[in-house]
Amino acid sequence: MKKLESIILTAALVSMPVLSVVWVLNLPQTFGMPIVTQQVVAVILGLSVAAGLLAHPYSPRHLWIDVILALAGAAAWFWYAYNFKPWMVTMAFRTPDIWGPGLIGLLLLAEALRKSMGLIIAALVWVITAYGFFGDAVPGMLQASVFAPTRTIIYLYADSNGVPGLVVTVIVTLVVPFMIFGKAMEIANGMTFFNNLALAAVGHRRGGPAKVSVVASGFFGMMSGSTVANIMSTGIFTIPMMVKTGMKRVQAAAIEATASNGGQVAPPIMGATAFIMAEVLQVPYSEIVIAASIPAFLYFLTLFFKVDAMAYKNNQKGLDRSEFPTIRETLRDGWEILISLGVLMYLLFMTNANPGHCALIASGVMIAVNAVKIRFRFDLNELWNALVNLGRELGPLMLIGGAAGVIIGLLNSTGFAFQLSLALTHIASAYGLMALLVLSALVAIVLGMGMPTAAVYIVLVTVVAPTMTKLGVEPIAAHMFLLYFGLMSMVTPPIAIGSIVAARLAQANMWTTGFLSMRLGIVAYILPFVWVYNPALLMQGTPMEIAVTLFNTVVASYLLKLSMLRSPYSGVPNWLYEAAMMVAGLAVMAATAVFGGMGIWTVIVTAGGLALAALILWCNHLKAGVVATRSHSVTQISGLSQYGGTPSDIIDGPKP
Repeated sequence: MKKLESIILTAALVSMPVLSVVWVLNLPQTFGMPIVTQQVVAVILGLSVAAGLLAHPYSPRHLWIDVILALAGAAAWFWYAYNFKPWMVTMAFRTPDIWGPGLIGLLLLAEALRKSMGLIIAALVWVITAYGFFGDAVPGMLQASVFAPTRTIIYLYADSNGVPGLVVTVIVTLVVPFMIFGKAMEIANGMTFFNNLALAAVGHRRGGPAKVSVVASGFFGMMSGSTVANIMSTGIFTIPMMVKTGMKRVQAAAIEATASNGGQVAPPIMGATAFIMAEVLQVPYSEIVIAASIPAFLYFLTLFFKVDAMAYKNNQKGLDRSEFPTIRETLRDGWEILISLGVLMYLLFMTNANPGHCALIASGVMIAVNAVKIRFRFDLNELWNALVNLGRELGPLMLIGGAAGVIIGLLNSTGFAFQLSLALTHIASAYGLMALLVLSALVAIVLGMGMPTAAVYIVLVTVVAPTMTKLGVEPIAAHMFLLYFGLMSMVTPPIAIGSIVAARLAQANMWTTGFLSMRLGIVAYILPFVWVYNPALLMQGTPMEIAVTLFNTVVASYLLKLSMLRSPYSGVPNWLYEAAMMVAGLAVMAATAVFGGMGIWTVIVTAGGLALAALILWCNHLKAGVVATRSHSVTQISGLSQYGGTPSDIIDGPKP
């Protein structure tokens, strides 16, 4: 039985990405096969349910239970794919041959989700499902409009607004090709390339290992699209290196968690949420990437500044250049990665090609160039393992997409989304847009604790985004706002999954790591409010507005860096200085939101922030000079005392 289970699991894992590629390349249409997207999505969803049930067996002694459930779950979704076309005509009759398999498919989807992703997201799905069936018994404004049970089952099972809807379609047609690109980069030693590139660029500088973590995690994070996967991939390399050079364990963990978390919003390859956003907004993916560029730049710039300040305060040196390869050596070993990235960038931004096609073409280029480089000496086991691992990553993602379909479908069918949107509109009318933004941010962070970013984004977009756009917020600004706060739940206590994983790698305290991660990533809590009031941060405006806003936020980021240093004034305690610098940085950053990108007060506040930064740097320079002079004097006194001199000889000179 164990062998049978292993065969079925492996077949399911391998088949999922293969079927996705076949569909993206339009091979069924090429060979005249009349298949539609919903059928392919249903088949891959059935395979993901089977894989989720088999990958986490109930008991090694009773594997037959898992095998039976896996086959039943796959069969339920295969049945939908097989009957898709006739059901489009007969679905309204709600016959048992439709809702029966639908009930089995939905129940086993929920169980596979629980096994694969944990109890939190599964519990959320069960609560919303219960509301969808029994919400008419809830009193007050939350009372739901409930359909007949069979109608609700069919709606979730077979309707494009249910499980086989937008989210899983985007995953199959767009996300999978970019996951393949990431795997192709792994096979080409992309992780080593990015680490060596970061080492060659900043490894020798002050706090080099910490800066390497920022750069490498940003590069790798844009490929993985997962905070935890990024931490596990880069953290095992960067955290020990930071600790070895004198960085405190909690600091190393917080830096890695914050840097890895930013990878999901790092262009040009953002996480799965960016593709879903493009489909929801009905805009090209390149437009999402352009809008995300300045916020991502400021996120990593501020983190880089703060890491440099921590290294300065800890008096940490960089690595010796002999410990890592040079830039020339790194580029010589990984030039095929740069070529494939260049091809991907060109296709995404200079052509109107489908993003999925772009990713597959770039993957093909990378594999072909790498094949020439290694003289076609492929390691077939490595390729097979990469395909299996790709299926392991895709399966849970499909289950999350299916769960998102359940949530979206029931929120809409019960009228809950409309009622909540109405309540949020009343709150905004009574207390203003800022109250709505704060409430939305808190909901995103709380909802995101323990849930993937994509699932949080889908729920918030269904409930909150319509209200924000009705109040005049630019649609892309509203969606990016929700994305960022859903993202920051990964490093925000008390759950803070990203911080917990990094803390375990560094053997540090998870609470201290979480709060330090929040401080390092504070710009991500502020910028979303800024771009709601000033969309120039999202490249929405004139070139001058964008330039002024960018300069303003860079100055603010530098002030936030200064908040990590010690007070240069003997009469000002460190805590007061740090608080003052943080408030000053946030005030400068908020100026563009309050006064507008081209407002005269924005210019004045920015200039004041720049002057304050210059003053602090000048005081630090003077303080460093005084310390150096005193140190030199102590050295002279020590030297004179060894040869019978006196301290007065330093001033008057030695006696003849």
